[in-house]
Amino acid sequence: MAEDSDLERTEPASPKRLEQAREEGDVPRSRELSTCTILLAAGGALWMSGESLVRQLNHLLIAGLSMERALAYDSSMLFSHIATSLFDTLLAFAPIAGLLLIVALGSPLLIGGWLFSAKALQPNFSRMNPLSGLANMVSAKSGVELLKAIIKTILVGSVALMVISSQKNAIFGLALEPLKQSSAHLGNMLGVCFLSIVGALVLIAAIDVPFQMWHYANKLKMTHQEVVQESKEANGNPQIKAKIRAQQREMARRRMMAEVPTADVVVTNPTHFAVALKYKEGGVGAPRVIAKGADVVAAKIRELAAEHNIPLLEAPPLARALYKHTELGDEIPETLYAAVAEVLAYVFQLRGFRQHGGARPVEPSELYVPPELDPNNLIGATL
Repeated sequence: MAEDSDLERTEPASPKRLEQAREEGDVPRSRELSTCTILLAAGGALWMSGESLVRQLNHLLIAGLSMERALAYDSSMLFSHIATSLFDTLLAFAPIAGLLLIVALGSPLLIGGWLFSAKALQPNFSRMNPLSGLANMVSAKSGVELLKAIIKTILVGSVALMVISSQKNAIFGLALEPLKQSSAHLGNMLGVCFLSIVGALVLIAAIDVPFQMWHYANKLKMTHQEVVQESKEANGNPQIKAKIRAQQREMARRRMMAEVPTADVVVTNPTHFAVALKYKEGGVGAPRVIAKGADVVAAKIRELAAEHNIPLLEAPPLARALYKHTELGDEIPETLYAAVAEVLAYVFQLRGFRQHGGARPVEPSELYVPPELDPNNLIGATL
């Protein structure tokens, strides 16, 4: 059952998966939205400029059919006359054509955005497979497209029938109007009828856009295993990273242990914590922490210190404070200067005793550690 769940596409597409799909030219698109916006723009332009457009075309038609006698005998003048008429006709339609071009280029911004993908232009011979073609013909997407075509035909046909029926008297009345007036009236009427019929496509587009977004998101869904694999590729294998971190910690611990024999003193808890301090006489700065650890690591630090005759001093509050408030290589906090100074004074006296003999120094027992630096005091205050 677990294997079956890993194969089910239940996870939403990751940003990387969406970016890959976009690079391959796969973005959500709604042909109904593009068709609707273009036809609405064309209908609006025809309604706004229909009267002037019909007048221009009427003038061009009259000018085109009115020819001088010389044009019939001079082919160069005839071709020039025809070329001028064609240019004037194209110029009359230029505003509408320019508007449609702008709308056609801008409509992709409504869903999916502009996209240019070189991969989409590469030949894909798998699309020539007749079996794949037959499978696409009976797919769920083809069924949805067929249903949309049927609904669109019924809806547009019904609206067209209603609009034409409401304009029936006006259409018959065109025959009683003068030519110029009827031409302008016809252009305005065509614009209103066209805009009303195309307006029915707004409902189709309003349904198709959410469906295309849902279909696109559903198509790019990922399995749980794909999500895990992508995370590994992006961030690295967690198991390998854990091993690397473990090795890094081990190397750092070994480097720290190598510094213990150079310490001046090891302050202990006595069993839970151990902190190795080193002070360079005559140097600049306070004593530094060169090694520290708890439990097993603390025991190893004490063992190395004993092997190399490094003094061990039991000072639980000081050991806890140093362990809590310092990192490797840090100087001790200023508030612990006095306590550590007593420790180092004892260490230097002990070193002199070992070299020259005399009275053995007494271990400091009452070292002052500010209460706020002792973790045990903080725990007690919290409780």
